[in-house]
Amino acid sequence: MPTAHPFLHHPDPLTREIARGYATGAFLMDNGDGLQWYTTPERALVPLGDALHVPRSLRRHLTRFDVHVDRDFDGVLDGCRAREETWISDELADIYRHLHGTGLARSFETWQDGRLAGGVLGLALGGAFIGETMFHAVTHASKVALVHLARALHGGGFTLLDAQIQNPHLARFGTTEISSDTYQQTLQDALTRDATLRAPEPPQSWPFAPHTPPA
Repeated sequence: MPTAHPFLHHPDPLTREIARGYATGAFLMDNGDGLQWYTTPERALVPLGDALHVPRSLRRHLTRFDVHVDRDFDGVLDGCRAREETWISDELADIYRHLHGTGLARSFETWQDGRLAGGVLGLALGGAFIGETMFHAVTHASKVALVHLARALHGGGFTLLDAQIQNPHLARFGTTEISSDTYQQTLQDALTRDATLRAPEPPQSWPFAPHTPPA
C-alpha cells in the first residue's frame, strides 16, 4: 500500500473525507447520539514486532489459527457488531463496507478449521493502522489476531498501530498511552510511509524479546 496520499486525494468523496478526518487524529463512533468525530487527550499505541509483549498463557495458541487478510471483511464486521451494545451503527457499518471497497478499511483475521474465528477491523492509511474494533468467536482468536497483526505491520513497513483507547486487555500486550501532541507527530510521520499489509508466514517458533516481563 502506498503512502496516505492516494486516500487523502481519492476520487471517491466519502473515502477522501474519512481519510482526511483520520489523518487529523480523529476517529468515528456512534455512541447513541448519531455518528460523530471523536478525539481523546491520550492515544493508546500497540507495540509492533518484537516490542509487543505476548502473555505466556497466549503463546501456545499462536500457531493454532490460520491468519488471513480481507478474506471475510463482512464476517469480521458482523462479528464486531454482534454484542448487546455496539457503537457501530448501521450507518457506520455501511461506511466501513464502502471503505473496504475502496481499499481503506481492512480486516485481519484468524481462522480455525475453515471458519472465521476472530479478527481486527481497522483503517490502513500509509504506515498507520488505526484499529477500530475486534471480535472473537473462538477463545483467544482476537488476541492471536492482534499479535499476528503487530508482526505483519512491522514486517510491512508500518510504524503505528493505534488502538485509540487504553483498556486492561490491551495493556497486557504492552500498549502505552501518549499525549495527543506526540500522537500527532507519530501519525504525521506514519502517513508518509509506504507500507503493505499482508498476512505473515506461519512462524516455526515465535521470537520473544528476552526482556519480556512475565504474564
